[in-house]
Order: sequence, then C-alpha cells, then structure tokens
Amino acid sequence: MTFDDIFKSSFLENVTSISILDMILALVLAFGVGMFIFFIYKKTYQGVMYSSSFGVTLVALTMITTLVILAVTSNVVLSLGMVGALSIVRFRTAIKEPLDIAFLFWAIAAGIVLAAGLIPLAVFGSVIIGVILLIFANHNDSANPYIVVLRLTGSDAEKSAVEYLTGSTKRCVTKSKTVQKGSVELTLEVRLKDSNTDFVNALADMKGVESAVLVSYNGDYMG
Repeated sequence: MTFDDIFKSSFLENVTSISILDMILALVLAFGVGMFIFFIYKKTYQGVMYSSSFGVTLVALTMITTLVILAVTSNVVLSLGMVGALSIVRFRTAIKEPLDIAFLFWAIAAGIVLAAGLIPLAVFGSVIIGVILLIFANHNDSANPYIVVLRLTGSDAEKSAVEYLTGSTKRCVTKSKTVQKGSVELTLEVRLKDSNTDFVNALADMKGVESAVLVSYNGDYMG
C-alpha cells in the first residue's frame, strides 16, 4: 500500500462530509441548550440530595447525541451500523425521580433536533418546556400530603391530638400506630387547609405530647 492509496481511501473521503464550521456550530448550540436544561433541572429539583453529576450528564448527553446524529446523517451506511451498535447498549442505573426521565429524553431530543438542523425548533421548544417545568414543578399546593409523627404518653393524649389534627387539617388518616409501655407513636397522613404549619407547635405544647414532627411526603421518601 502506497501513500497514494491511503489518501484515496474512502475512509478519508468522509473527513470532509461535514464541514468544521457545521461541527463547531452544532456542538456550541448543543452545549448552550444542554446548559439551559441543566439550569432548569437545578431549579426544579425536589429530591432529597441534589446530584450535580446528573446535571453535567444532561449537558454531555445533549452534545453526544448531536455528535452521533451528525455522523448518522452524513452517511446512510453508517446510520445502519450505528443503530446496530446502539441496540446492544444497556443502562443499569436506576432512575429514582420520575422527572429525571423527562430531562433525559429532553436532552436526547434536543441533541437530535439540533443535529438535524432544526435550530429554531430546538431553541424555542426547549424554552417552552423549561418555562412549563418551572411553573408546575415549583408549584406548592397546600393539598399535598404531609406526614405527622407524634410521640404520646397515653391514650388520653392520643385522643386529644387526633381530634385537634382532624379539626386543623382538611384530611387526617392514621397510617401506623406503635404502642410501648408508657408511650404511643402515631404516624398520620394529613392534608393542610393552607400553607400554615403552626398547628405543629400547638401539638407539641399539648399535655401528653412528647414530640411532634411534620414532614413532606411524595410516596417514595420522607424529608
């Protein structure tokens, strides 16, 4: 094989199939959209422990998707091989927050649309999605469930505390009850009438109530 054969290779012919300007422009736009997705994720996160690595993953995923789609659109044969290669990829990381799945699909979709050259759709679509997520994810509703954990000294204190909670909240349901000698621990699900949580202070001051704890509840964790 001579140098002439090397430079005539079809592999090297693909080097110029996408211009340097197109590659730089696509990756810069993907980085910008990815950073916007990262910003929205940071503002709407409602989990227990915030992970900055997932936010960085969203930026990287947007850019990687753009890179892959650029390669696929430049060569039909390559697109078939890429589909076969990606079909064997398996992700084992568990997604704990349902909203995280939406952000992952958002990053992938933004990368695909950018690489397809539909820049206005990627930019304005991302802005609209981000505004909607900011509105709904940060909306605090007083009807959201809360958990009240009470430690009491006897049945009389239990009855008084439950009656007070029933009158101070929209809904009060006993979830669990633990009885030990000299103490009772109650776990109740409540729905607040408004955002005011002063009733917890009144509960703690009641006779026979050793402690009163109020925590938010989303079905997966308490905190």
